[in-house]
Amino acid sequence: MDWLAIASGFGVGAIVGMTGVGGGSLMTPLLMGVFKLHPAVAIGTDLWFAAITKTSGSIAHHRHGHVDYRITGLMLAGSIPAALVTIALMHFTGITKGWASALTFSLGIALLLTAVTVAYRQAWHRVGLKLEAWLPPSRKPYFTVAAGVLLGVLVSLSSIGAGAIGATLILILYPRLPTQRLVGTDIAHAVPLTLVAGIGHAALGNVNWALLGALLIGSLPGIWLGARLTKSMPEKITRTLLCVSLVTAGLKVIH
Repeated sequence: MDWLAIASGFGVGAIVGMTGVGGGSLMTPLLMGVFKLHPAVAIGTDLWFAAITKTSGSIAHHRHGHVDYRITGLMLAGSIPAALVTIALMHFTGITKGWASALTFSLGIALLLTAVTVAYRQAWHRVGLKLEAWLPPSRKPYFTVAAGVLLGVLVSLSSIGAGAIGATLILILYPRLPTQRLVGTDIAHAVPLTLVAGIGHAALGNVNWALLGALLIGSLPGIWLGARLTKSMPEKITRTLLCVSLVTAGLKVIH
């Protein structure tokens, strides 16, 4: 029994429970820095971690009617093909040193983008409201599919983006979508995307299954505890600490 992995899963789960931000933002750097996994294996392992931990949340949001399946379908129409093409390129070219560098760089950029989206959530809502003036409903489906393509590539290369970045893109395109439906739609899109990308990485041998199991054991009570701590921890403090962690990890990975 890998107690360090269980403790790591518990810690990441607690942060996810408190902030609502996907564990990939912290899990992949943790797998590379603490467990010394190859970038591709860290990303593949985290994709499965994200797909499994988000599944229960997706089911809960579905039961409460918090999923806009039209938006989810449009995003998946872009993200799934993009993920498949990205994984196919990795498969046919092999995980070379060039791919390792690309994966590491993509991870660093994704971490910094996540920090920006978390820090300026209200600002993105204002941006979305201003965009409504020149973005009529007839054009939104095309931009939604394009957002899916961006997420499909980013998630496949870094395992990050399906959560905070995905929610921000939905917020910008659909600023009048109620918060519950925004979150539910984002999670509903994240599960199949991370699963497809995870299967692709698994086919390449990029998943540490034993470590994944230990991480999941720790994450379940961590998420439960984090959700309860949300009531006593000021959101501004938790999000500030999370942003600092993301920026630090992102800069470290890039360098």
